[in-house]
Amino acid sequence: MNNPIMIACAHGTSSTQGAAVVNALRADIAALRPGLDVREAYVDVQQPDLVDVVAGLPADSTAVVVPLLLSVGYHVKVDIARAVKGRPGSLAAAPLGPDPRLAALLDQRLREAGVTDRDAIVLAAAGSSNPNAAVSVEELADQLRGLRRNRILPAYGASAQPSVPDAVAMLRLELEGGAGAGESAGAVDDGGRVVIASYLLAPGFFHDQLAKAGADLVTEPLLPSPVLAEIALERFDAAVVHGQEAPAREP
Repeated sequence: MNNPIMIACAHGTSSTQGAAVVNALRADIAALRPGLDVREAYVDVQQPDLVDVVAGLPADSTAVVVPLLLSVGYHVKVDIARAVKGRPGSLAAAPLGPDPRLAALLDQRLREAGVTDRDAIVLAAAGSSNPNAAVSVEELADQLRGLRRNRILPAYGASAQPSVPDAVAMLRLELEGGAGAGESAGAVDDGGRVVIASYLLAPGFFHDQLAKAGADLVTEPLLPSPVLAEIALERFDAAVVHGQEAPAREP
């Protein structure tokens, strides 16, 4: 049997910079695993479309779709699952997050931005109508709390609550000593700033919106970082092992 193909499937973006860093992530994956066939695909905005990539695979090949996404959501549960289900010999891996290494990378971005323990942090994710996505973000927030003393409040760009602007306003009120401030709100020190930690892979529409949310500071997205390529390969390997262990279907 041929070695499985990795279909590294991203959301897609109209941002030239965002597209470039995602393509660089695919290059990092290929560099870490020489000989691995890493193919490009998207679920929205960009081409090639995932469905077309899966349909165009060689007849005798197996493939694993690795979501270059940070949580389980509609694109993972519906778009990717549907594409995989439609072609025998293809599998879907888990998304990149949550993962303690992503929490460590967010901590690194916060330190690079000069964030101190006195600042309050909005953990800004893209958002999804799938409730499992919020569970993933909450898990990541707990991992980040294990690394930092800050008040950390998850928020979302779309389809879930609270919105990023609402979370910024809530933390601003706490910092100013308004309703909800004090120990019950996480014991935020007066005089700190409201900081948005961008829990997004790359520059693009959602990251651009963070600058309009009213925070004092917005961190850079997760990419570029070699950590993402390492996680993607681990998700790929886990899916391959799981597929090999799965019982054969009855004819």
